[in-house]
Amino acid sequence: MGKIAINIATGSLQQAEMIVGIDLGTTNSLVAIIHPETKKPVALKEHDSSSLVPSVVHFDEQGNTVVGEMARQYLETEPQNTIFSAKRLMGKSYNDIKENAGFFTYKVIDDNTESLVKVQVGDKFYSPVELSSFILKELRQRAEHILKTPVTKAVITVPAYFNDAQRQATRDAGKLAGLDVLRIVNEPTAASLAYGLGLNQNEEKTIAVYDLGGGTFDVSILKISNGIFEVLSTNGDTYLGGDDFDRVIVQYWAELSGITQEALQSDKQLSQGLRLKAEEAKKYLSAHDLFSAEWNNKKLSLSKEKFESLIQPLIEKTLQCCKNAMKDALMPVSDIETIVMVGGSTRIPAVKKAVSDFFGKPVHDEVNPDEVVALGAAIQADILAGNNKDFLLLDITPLSLGIETMGGLMDVLIPRNSKIPSKAGRQYTTHKDGQSGMRISVFQGERDMVKDNRKLAEFNLTGIPGMPAGFPKVEVSFLVNADGILVVTAKELRSGVEQSIEVKPQYGLTDAEVEKMLMDSISHAKDDIALRALVEAQTEGEQILGVTEKFLTKNASLVLPEEITDAAQAMQALQLALTMGDKDLIHKKIEELNELTRPFAERVMDEAVRGALKGKEI
Repeated sequence: MGKIAINIATGSLQQAEMIVGIDLGTTNSLVAIIHPETKKPVALKEHDSSSLVPSVVHFDEQGNTVVGEMARQYLETEPQNTIFSAKRLMGKSYNDIKENAGFFTYKVIDDNTESLVKVQVGDKFYSPVELSSFILKELRQRAEHILKTPVTKAVITVPAYFNDAQRQATRDAGKLAGLDVLRIVNEPTAASLAYGLGLNQNEEKTIAVYDLGGGTFDVSILKISNGIFEVLSTNGDTYLGGDDFDRVIVQYWAELSGITQEALQSDKQLSQGLRLKAEEAKKYLSAHDLFSAEWNNKKLSLSKEKFESLIQPLIEKTLQCCKNAMKDALMPVSDIETIVMVGGSTRIPAVKKAVSDFFGKPVHDEVNPDEVVALGAAIQADILAGNNKDFLLLDITPLSLGIETMGGLMDVLIPRNSKIPSKAGRQYTTHKDGQSGMRISVFQGERDMVKDNRKLAEFNLTGIPGMPAGFPKVEVSFLVNADGILVVTAKELRSGVEQSIEVKPQYGLTDAEVEKMLMDSISHAKDDIALRALVEAQTEGEQILGVTEKFLTKNASLVLPEEITDAAQAMQALQLALTMGDKDLIHKKIEELNELTRPFAERVMDEAVRGALKGKEI
């Protein structure tokens, strides 16, 4: 893991290949490359179509998928089978999104656990990783079609605030789409690269990246020195974007035309038609002073002045986020040297002016704001491909490092191609009551099951005080130091029990073996991820059976005999499903058991609360 003889990203096998840059967006996604002749980044598009692919996936009755523009038309007609904004679900548990569950028009499964959310379409269950992989696969096929060459390597961008789980989910989605994800890059970093910021080794700069997309807003304060980007702070609103600008226009027109809220809610064609007109008006007013149109025998008009007053509160909200970001970065606004504008909604003159006034400087908006992130990702890809010699690529980890979790799964803590030195940590817990030890097994490799990876070391964390399952918090941290030595530490946070081990993972791995491990991970990605999903479903099913059994035994007096019979049948059905090797069936039986036990679980809770209110012990 120290110095590797060849940079994996520039090995002899890859000469004929393109490494693409992908902006996987909440509303739209796109692919960019460095043009072989001009050496400039370009977004890929078919003839005269747009470079943007809507991040929408539609499932038909047979479970076949269409992605992009084709899928968008089903948003109104078949909302339950049409998935948008899957990026919002990446790496999230239901608890993370329950406040905004109403935003989604499709079924997001609430099993009240910490486990990652699932989306139900018909009888099938999809993870956000699978949903994002459909979009990435579409982008990949589109790129192959335009470039007439296989595309298997990519750099994918994510918001700066994405956590470890969300980044790993993005990597997994790439892998499932048949892509070797060489690097996950922060969107503001990519946008800065597209403006040539950070390309000069000696430059030191503090910049603000203001990113107002279709459905989300964020602002990031970055410090660039010696070609290294550091995120000083990030702030934003994940439910504020261009769609909200459309919405205020729709509301305004509805009031003028006497259309009620109820009518907008119930008549999908009406609301969709008005929304499309509103979007048209918003775009038109960026260059003109008055918009007017005929629609459904109604005259619709909107002046630039009125539009700006309607969106003023929304712009204000983004500036408040900018204030917060500056406060978190512990610096005055005057320290910002450059402002980069990202996202289609920054084309609105009132937005540009407000941001420019806030920072007291003109803003950078020369590059197409829809494409700027993807173009930056393509520049990063070019650096990884070794074509851009002005760039120093720091030493990198050739293979992912992680530990074994329940069911023999590989949980990656440090993904391959991470810069050295690097560190990462994650929390785990026990599965059995009173468990006093935990075996930490360290693996290197790209496959989802540890049995297909290379074991580097293992040690036991002992002396965990006896606590109920799920109660101890064991933090496992990985640190790869500048010499490429991995230090693994496990610490039980409640008691302070700690163990650590040093690993030298470099020994005896030739470049050819590293290549083989990478190629295997791509060729087996589909089976691996299906197996991982099955093992996760089985683990979840077993845990739910255990919890339900414990609950029924403890509260037998409060549950009716027929409820116990029903629950026992549902438990038996789940037990049987666990042996059948079908993850959708397991999820279905878990969902049925949850539905069945929810009413009496709530009743027992109410009893307990009533008892507590009477001053009794519970």
